[in-house]
Parts: sequence; C-alpha cells; structure tokens
Amino acid sequence: MTRTQKQADRTEETPGKQSRGAGSAVQSVDRAVSVLEILARLGEAGVTEIADELEVHKSTAFRLLGVLENRGLVAQAKDRGKYYLGAGVLRLAGAAAVRLDISQEGVPVCRELADEVGETVNIAVLDDNAAVNIMQARGAASVTAQNWLGRRTPLHATSSGKVLLGHLPPTLREGLLARPLPRFTERTITGTAALRGELEAVVEQGYAFALEELELGLAATAAPVRAHDGKVIGAISVSGPVYRLDSDRLPDLAKRTVAAAADLSRRMGYGF
Repeated sequence: MTRTQKQADRTEETPGKQSRGAGSAVQSVDRAVSVLEILARLGEAGVTEIADELEVHKSTAFRLLGVLENRGLVAQAKDRGKYYLGAGVLRLAGAAAVRLDISQEGVPVCRELADEVGETVNIAVLDDNAAVNIMQARGAASVTAQNWLGRRTPLHATSSGKVLLGHLPPTLREGLLARPLPRFTERTITGTAALRGELEAVVEQGYAFALEELELGLAATAAPVRAHDGKVIGAISVSGPVYRLDSDRLPDLAKRTVAAAADLSRRMGYGF
C-alpha cells in the first residue's frame, strides 16, 4: 500500500463523507473480522495498536471495538485498557465444533444404520427455529430417495424436529411453540396443546415419529444424540415411504434408531 493510499485510508470518516452504500458496509465487516484476527494473534491489544494494524484512525478502531464488545465478541481489561477475545467467540466456536464433531463422528453410525435398515438416515441439528440436516446416508432401498442434506425442515412436522424441540429448555421451547405452526399436510400438528403433548411423549419414550406430517407418503422416526454433558445436540433419523415404513415396521426402526443414537452419543463422550 502506498503512502498516499494509507493517508487516504486514514482520513477521518465524518458523517458527511462516509459512504453509506454496500461497499462501506462490507469494508466495516472486513475490518471487524480483522480486529478479531489481530486479537487472536496477539492475545490482547490496545486501541492504538489495533488502529495501526488496520491502518485506520483510532476513532474508527474504537467504534469497531465498541460494536464487537456489545456483541460479546471482544472484552476489555479495565485495568490495562487492552482488548481481548470475548466469550461470544467461544460460543460461536463451540457451536461450530459441535456441528463438525457430530457430523464427523456420525458418518460410520449413519452408514451402518442405513445399511442395516436399507432406508435414508440423517443427522439433524437445531438451527434457530428449524432442523438442518448435516449428514446423510442412504440404504439399498433408498437409492432414488430425496436428498435432505443441508435442508432446513420445520421442527413441528418432522421426527428430528420433534426430538430437538422436545429437549429444549422450557423457556426456549415455549417461545417456539408460541409462533404459528404452518400446516404442510392434513396430518401436520398445528395446535399448540396437541404438539406439547406429542413432545412430552417424545421425551418420555426416547424417540419420535412423523407420519406424513411434512410430505404425503413420507414417514420417519428419530432419536436424540447427546453430548458429554447429556445435552441433546442433534437427532438421528430414519425416513422412507409409508408403504415401507408402516405401523408394523416403525417400532422396530425406532428401536434401531435409538440404538444408533446411543452409539453416536457415546462417540460424543456421553456416558463416560
């Protein structure tokens, strides 16, 4: 970067001169990420040091740090005036690590279960108000089955979603139940009281069913996957057409799914 470019970049961004377009927003995001990278590399740094690293005015660095501090991504050591990475970074990193770990550890479990039952097996995790499928394996009977990988599905209309929803802390669960429950088929549970009763049964029996509640002709069963501390961090499910997953076969599939979920939970450290 030339001296002229550095001087231009250091020009104070007054409200009258500051770009209000997308370019300015992207630049701010880029600088905020750079602040996090600087603190990750240095451990801690003051406003002046960060401003020098970014080649911006101290006022710009101070504003960036203020936003990051408000979101818990950085914190300040009051006695030294220096900043360091905050607990919010650990929260985000922990969530990413859990998703990565369960996906990796779930590969052999999903494949074994899919080979055993011949149907599609998925692992789903909670993503805000939906279940997102992060791992999928297909059995011999599901070679033409729908690809669920990466798909966000409604909590109230899927077996994995019911497992995840049922094991949420009461306050979070009730907050989600207070939202409208869209109907996808005539069998979708849209009443809060009915769904609450369904979730209680899911927690008590250790598995969930969804019979044509998201799509006509689709049936599924799911069981919870737990982390080392017992917290439910995901759900493993078996799905297929209702003519194969009928009332005679579903109980056995539920039993096998529970066993696979227990195996994956052990891989995640639960029970040790």
